[in-house]
Amino acid sequence: MGGEAGILPAMCGRYSLTSPAEAIRQLFGLAARPALFPRYNIAPGQAMLAIRRGQAGAPEAFFARWGLVPYWAKDVSIGSRMINARVETVMEKAAFKHAFRRRRCLIPADGFYEWQGRAGGPKQPFRIHFTDNGPFAFAGLWEHWQGPDGSELESTSILTTTATPAISPLHERMPVILDQADFPTWLGEGDETAVKAPLGLLRPYAGSRVISAYPVSTRVNAVGNDDAGLWEAATPSAAPPSPAKSQLSLF
Repeated sequence: MGGEAGILPAMCGRYSLTSPAEAIRQLFGLAARPALFPRYNIAPGQAMLAIRRGQAGAPEAFFARWGLVPYWAKDVSIGSRMINARVETVMEKAAFKHAFRRRRCLIPADGFYEWQGRAGGPKQPFRIHFTDNGPFAFAGLWEHWQGPDGSELESTSILTTTATPAISPLHERMPVILDQADFPTWLGEGDETAVKAPLGLLRPYAGSRVISAYPVSTRVNAVGNDDAGLWEAATPSAAPPSPAKSQLSLF
């Protein structure tokens, strides 16, 4: 994962969570406000807020590393390749299928970034968000890993699906965004091993909220940049977009 501006490694995603803690508490039905500070450029390998079903059945907030490490992994390095899980194969891949049955989670966000390929020029980053600027949830998976030395790690992955018409000009895929009414089903209300109902939620977003996208500065390319200036609109390159299949895959 590159840290210098202008360098974008393959298979890297970025998103933001700047919403007030009280808004997150209310959206996810948490007993208390999570400890948050504004994050404008959350990257793989960093700690991310997630929501799971607690032992008492109520939603529970926790922090985990972005990049799922399967319980059977020999070391944590595999997590760098597991930041996303494709909905088409989530029940087939050894790294994800067990987590899908028993360890689904919600990942709070209020926007994410996508890079559009530009013919004859650098890739143009875009911020994607709902026009109401409110928080929402990605469908996620989490896993608990324990090393030979007794060390422990909780980690996560974001599920992805085909893009909606609002996003497809930028990229052919997008994160799975869940409606609030579907949170209990995704978190495993009832039989936590049942998969038919959760599988039915893995589709492109079709809710009532409106998705919008606008170009931003390439400052977002650098992991070290994490400030409100990343949301300022920028003038995109005049070069026409390259075909979607050749664009950088973030999700």
